Amino acid sequence: MIHIRRAGPLDASAMAELLNQIITKGGTTAYTSLFTSEMIRSKLSTPDAIWHLAEAEDGAVLGFQWIEPHPDLDADSTDIATFVKIGVTGLGVGSALFQKTLSVARTNGYRFVNAIIRADNDSGLAYYQSRGFENYRRLTNQTLDDGQVVDKIWKRYDLTQ
Repeated sequence: MIHIRRAGPLDASAMAELLNQIITKGGTTAYTSLFTSEMIRSKLSTPDAIWHLAEAEDGAVLGFQWIEPHPDLDADSTDIATFVKIGVTGLGVGSALFQKTLSVARTNGYRFVNAIIRADNDSGLAYYQSRGFENYRRLTNQTLDDGQVVDKIWKRYDLTQ
């Protein structure tokens, strides 16, 4: 059973550890530098950011997802990020997180949820596509913090449907 709840400052260490495993593996996130728990706590306190955590019955963190404003989006849109623990993808963690996030995004008056995904992140593209996101923009030759150059695909989910 997957339990979804709001993430808080006490979850920062577990979330940083999960995210750092994904960053270290490489190829799926635009983040290239490792996170400390302090960095996660700082992101948690971003104004208008809403974070959810997925846990197993034993309390183990399985993933997390957040929405927050993005400077390149209209006020009726929010940006989303999703991270699922390596080895538990495809088991419903992302789906459970997304259902909760959709509800909260609607309650907060958003019309669109936007996802920015590396073009070489096949699993991320498939995840958002399977949720009903549609491509609407492609940014070519985007340089990541480590100097790597990738394309980024912007996908949008219409909350009014």
